[in-house]
Amino acid sequence: MKFANLRTNRINQWIIIHLRYLVGFAFFPSGLTKLIGNRFTRISTENPIGYFFEALYQSGFYWNFLGWAQVTAGILLLTQRYATLGALVFFAILTNIWVITLSLSFSGTWMITSLMMLAVSILLIWDGHKLLPIFNYNKSSIVKEYPDPGRIWIIAGMIYAFSFIVLYMLDPVHGAVYEKWLTKAFTAIILLSFATSNYKAYKNRKIVVNT
Repeated sequence: MKFANLRTNRINQWIIIHLRYLVGFAFFPSGLTKLIGNRFTRISTENPIGYFFEALYQSGFYWNFLGWAQVTAGILLLTQRYATLGALVFFAILTNIWVITLSLSFSGTWMITSLMMLAVSILLIWDGHKLLPIFNYNKSSIVKEYPDPGRIWIIAGMIYAFSFIVLYMLDPVHGAVYEKWLTKAFTAIILLSFATSNYKAYKNRKIVVNT
């Protein structure tokens, strides 16, 4: 009963929607870096951390695959509709990263990955009613339905994903003049989408979720 009350509270729903955005964005910088085949760090290979990342980079396709996986997990979370799948993929990847940061004694990074683990765990608990039937092997179970995020959040998530990917590919500092203008334009689009979606949700609370 307590879970149902938490799950149907509109403030909690709003928090989870934006937590998905935040967690989804977390994988974009490192994921896109790997995806296009660039090194993630410039730490010397004499350092165990630098040696580890250089070995991953030299693996070639596996390095690109990691990037694909991270970007895919981020996009799935941003869609809201497929956020449960995104959280599962994110959790699988992040667990590996979290253990690496602990085992290699990353200075301060383990704290960030630990907070990310906490965030994605909250997302999985939020959608726990969808996952419980997996563990009820050979048993009949009823999946309780809860309201899904409204269309406005799905559209906003797609705008965020596309805009962030474009911004990553641009070079406003050393690039051409048009890249500087595109950077400003897509930054404005992100801010406008955020403001519009939240304003509409504030004006009409029913659109926070599809009931």
